Amino acid sequence: MAGSMLFARRGTFDKDSARAAELLNRQIGTFEDLLAELLELSRYDAGAAELELEPIAPATIAQSCIDQVVPLAAERGSTITLHAPGGHSPTPLDARRIRRIVHNFLTNAIDHGEGKAIEVWVDSTATAVAIAVRDYGVGMSPTETARVFDRFWRADPSRQRQSGGTGLGMAIALGYATLHGGVIDVWSEPGNGACFRVTLPRDGAVDPMSPLGLPPVVGGDDA
Repeated sequence: MAGSMLFARRGTFDKDSARAAELLNRQIGTFEDLLAELLELSRYDAGAAELELEPIAPATIAQSCIDQVVPLAAERGSTITLHAPGGHSPTPLDARRIRRIVHNFLTNAIDHGEGKAIEVWVDSTATAVAIAVRDYGVGMSPTETARVFDRFWRADPSRQRQSGGTGLGMAIALGYATLHGGVIDVWSEPGNGACFRVTLPRDGAVDPMSPLGLPPVVGGDDA
């Protein structure tokens, strides 16, 4: 509360004090995000996390996430294109958690995409829905790809991140996908970018084939 009050009144401070209030506000926000993510992980670890399902189109979720990060992408010089050949029919999903998965995919693509194009894909079949985010940035080595879901791990700790982040986002995303009975798959090549794909079953399907390739390509085969 004290930090919020100082931030709100920063316009009345001298230059150095105003800057200090801004930094304090930013650090408090980072701490609050970390605390919320640790609490979310503790619920998942304890088996206390429960889905709040509602009928919603996966393509609608993807578009809302894109709209949220467009200003951040523009700052880095990236454009985001949505390809949605499917995923327009309402599907029972925990919309908040799926949005969090896609948001993590997008902010990682922005942070590591080197200002290049970012593609978002949505498709569906009778047994599964999938959302994928592809960037064309620095990419990851096989060793880095194997660790991408480790808690507090980052591919390049020295890289300047534009979206904040606590190092827990991908671990939480994987937990959310697992709660839905789904999976997250990763493709990456150094210098050629990365693609994260979440596949979620429909109507109780077990281990369904993803409607999207990894990475997806226009006119490509399912994988």
